[in-house]
Amino acid sequence: MKIYEPVHAQFERFCKARVYGDMQHGDLMNDTLITVYQKFDNIKDKGKILSFLIGTSIKILANSNRKQKAETGVIDLNSSLAIATHNTSERIETRMLYEAIAKLPEEQRESIILFEITGYSIKEIADLHKVGESAVKQRLRRGRIKLQELLDVKNENKEHYG
Repeated sequence: MKIYEPVHAQFERFCKARVYGDMQHGDLMNDTLITVYQKFDNIKDKGKILSFLIGTSIKILANSNRKQKAETGVIDLNSSLAIATHNTSERIETRMLYEAIAKLPEEQRESIILFEITGYSIKEIADLHKVGESAVKQRLRRGRIKLQELLDVKNENKEHYG
């Protein structure tokens, strides 16, 4: 617990953003923590526990998505979007952002979440995904462009119908 407590908030932010609309973030956190606990002795550098947690959660999600796709033939990222109950503009904007992030391709979504929300560096993301830094930069660039497009469309619809 002493090793986990300092990274809990960052890990929770990652999980909330990564699974938005897909599943409850607490479920992903629990599954990840159980897996990491079982493999705790295999972690060579305990100071990199956050990277290990995030890497493990990414693998859990990938396995879950493969199972879902095998069972249903499709992956529905927006099957159960959580709607904010408080009507504040900050909650609405956060919900809109998370909905837009959920629509990004997986590699762009994870890169955006890790860089913008969790605070990872480009090098750390590249190491985690086992790709070059230029690939991460490209994913971030494309993800930001797509997010802007998605958010502009939402704002236009909101102004038009709202």
